[in-house]
Amino acid sequence: MKFILASKSPRRKKILKKMNLNFKIIESNIDESVLTINMNPYRYSIELAELKAKNISIKNPNYTVIGADTIVSINKQILNKPKDFKEAKAMLDLLNGNIHEVITGVSLKNKSLNINESFYDVSFVSFYKLTNNEIINYINNYKPFDKAGSYGIQGYAGLFIKDIKGSYDNIVGFPISKFYQVIKKYF
Repeated sequence: MKFILASKSPRRKKILKKMNLNFKIIESNIDESVLTINMNPYRYSIELAELKAKNISIKNPNYTVIGADTIVSINKQILNKPKDFKEAKAMLDLLNGNIHEVITGVSLKNKSLNINESFYDVSFVSFYKLTNNEIINYINNYKPFDKAGSYGIQGYAGLFIKDIKGSYDNIVGFPISKFYQVIKKYF
């Protein structure tokens, strides 16, 4: 089976390489603003993943295209990537001292093999209580503008984490063990 990862995420690429999966990368370049964030976070992550996979699958019908999207949700509020310092600060203030969900939607599409399957994985993350200065210094020094919820657990922000329940790889950006369980039925 030939695979395409419809993502530019270096973290997803690194996680998928753990499986020794042979894949190429084609960025999907979809407009994420076509979906409203005023919907169920689980549905939102799956719909974004499906848009990404569909966009690439149309032009590559003999490949199994993997679309994925990771979001952070707290009290059913979706936190995508922050646009600027102010938005990053507001997100980290929300997460500060609280438990939130990291949800990754995954979509697999292969026209020639008639594969059209989507799923999500969720991990629960608890933050320690941080000072205002810790948050400001983190944003200024680590510029988390390419990360949902304004932090990356695999970097410096790992120091903020009190507890996780669920898949660590899901929090980084791709639920590799759940993905393996889904695709093995196609081999």
